[in-house]
Amino acid sequence: ATATTPAATLAGDVLPPTGPTDPQLAQPLTPLSSFDTTPLQTAADIKDKDAPEIRYETATKGLDKAGDGLEGEYKALSALAEGKGKAANATQVAARGREDEALAVRLLKSLGYYDATAISTIETIADADNTKPARLKATVSAQPGRLYSLSSITVQANATTPPDLVRQQLPLKVGDPIEAARIQGAEANVSLTLPQQGYPFVKVGERDILLDDQTPTGAYTLPVDTGPRASFGQLRTEGDPVFNLEHLGLFPRFKSGELYDNRMTDDLRDALVATSQFSTVSVEPVRTETVNPDGTEQVDLLVRQSEGKPRSLGGNVGYSTGQGFRAEGTWQHRNLFPYEGALIGSVIAGTQEQGLSGTFRRANAGRRDRTFSLTAGANHSNYDAYDAFTTSVGVRWSYDSTPIWQKPLTYYYGGELVGTNESVYDFTQGKDVRRTYGIVALPGQVKFDRSDSLLNPTKGYRLTLNLSPETSVQGSVKPYIRTMIEGTFYYPVSSSIVIAGRAKAGSIQGVDRDDLAPSRRYYGGGGGSVRGYGYQRLGPFDPNGNPVGGRSLNEFALEARYRFGDFGIVPFIDAGNSYESSTPNLSSLRYGAGIGGRFYTSFGPMRFDVATPLNPRKGDGKIALYISIGQAF
Repeated sequence: ATATTPAATLAGDVLPPTGPTDPQLAQPLTPLSSFDTTPLQTAADIKDKDAPEIRYETATKGLDKAGDGLEGEYKALSALAEGKGKAANATQVAARGREDEALAVRLLKSLGYYDATAISTIETIADADNTKPARLKATVSAQPGRLYSLSSITVQANATTPPDLVRQQLPLKVGDPIEAARIQGAEANVSLTLPQQGYPFVKVGERDILLDDQTPTGAYTLPVDTGPRASFGQLRTEGDPVFNLEHLGLFPRFKSGELYDNRMTDDLRDALVATSQFSTVSVEPVRTETVNPDGTEQVDLLVRQSEGKPRSLGGNVGYSTGQGFRAEGTWQHRNLFPYEGALIGSVIAGTQEQGLSGTFRRANAGRRDRTFSLTAGANHSNYDAYDAFTTSVGVRWSYDSTPIWQKPLTYYYGGELVGTNESVYDFTQGKDVRRTYGIVALPGQVKFDRSDSLLNPTKGYRLTLNLSPETSVQGSVKPYIRTMIEGTFYYPVSSSIVIAGRAKAGSIQGVDRDDLAPSRRYYGGGGGSVRGYGYQRLGPFDPNGNPVGGRSLNEFALEARYRFGDFGIVPFIDAGNSYESSTPNLSSLRYGAGIGGRFYTSFGPMRFDVATPLNPRKGDGKIALYISIGQAF
């Protein structure tokens, strides 16, 4: 007899049955949603939800033979330790013990003990007086075995310049233990240092270690594809046209043709990020297949740009005795005048100062980190020393430090035109009068910086010189020169204590004090001067008890900055004064002392200082409070 099977049908067709039909088989399948998906319980599961947990103790043996730190690493990863001495039943404790067996062997092999073994045992410990339930004790016993060491080190790489470069950057030697962390660190050093020495495309392959259990040693082989030795070529760009190639060319700190160094590539990327013009920006080397006369391949840098939001709002607020509350808000469009031509508006609202200003600022103006700015503003200041309504226009060129490149030498220079109407005590008339001054100034500064941080230095020193030739016009032209020199030092006594010191001296030569606008005189006292005394209240006074300022100034400060975590305590002592003469002296110093608190953030420390004058005069307060961002100096 023969039977015929239907031919294959199209997808979706159903083949007819070819044999007898079983009624049970013809019934529709039970829907999946009706199945009970609760897993079956095992011996390790709790039979009774109300059953009490069992308690167990843990112990290890043998791990200390492989090194002092291994047992601590084991405990940090241990399943038994993670259970904190509690389990549902003995089966669960045994399962955790088997996990820890494998953990112990794995950790021992990572240190070069390739013959290592481990076994876990569970035993019952009865209570001595039978008043408590019996406990379990889980013990993991390890046998490190023999320590394997390197018998040979072979690097498979093409020729490099200088010869044997890869081997020199692989800090391994024959006889070293075959320790995972040591070998991985050595290989990471190759990946890190070769791109700094002309090989941007290096690839470290999979290592091979052939163990010899007779010796016991291992033959180590590492394949490395160094890629071509390269030098810097040109810049390329793609994405949003935030900067064109000409402006991008201001940022590199290398020249075309120099040997490739990925630290310079990272520096270029960091400098672009610091402009705040991008939402994302990347810099990566691109091969060109062009070979230079020195045999290196020219590698271009591709800058991928993605435009960020150009506008931002900012502000700061502070309080100090003598200056009261002061709040400043700013609005900025960072790229209104491409490239990096920013327009900045600023408003000051305070109990004793109010102002409005606008600034045009072009960053990286013709050179990286050089800034050109043009500022115009109006300000009202009402202090014990003077009440002034001031308008000013200023222009400045500066070469600045940045968070990614703190320079040892920075400077600025520029010009300033000021018109100010101020209250001033006229000693000839014996009363307060208002006078209007026209002032032309050419301010400049040079700073030498050997500290380790811009915002929170802990070692090093700084030296700053300010010089400003000026002339005051009030009926006649009176030229003079303002000078100020300041030095600070930072000495770390320990990892948590820094001694910081400051000395400052200033002089105004060529003009009588009473011919100076009060706002251009020198004053002492306040949060950035001698703490404990009111703002501008150090120096000569008029008969009404108000400060009139002087032509010279000296200040000194000493702090002990103790930091613990994100907090700090800073006891300090300050000294200083201002003088009617053009030369400061030490004969009438005023001293202030106090203590401060610091809260350290990612952008700098918050400062809270409380100080008191040590040799106060009539009218000086007993306590002064200062709140601001940043260290006092």
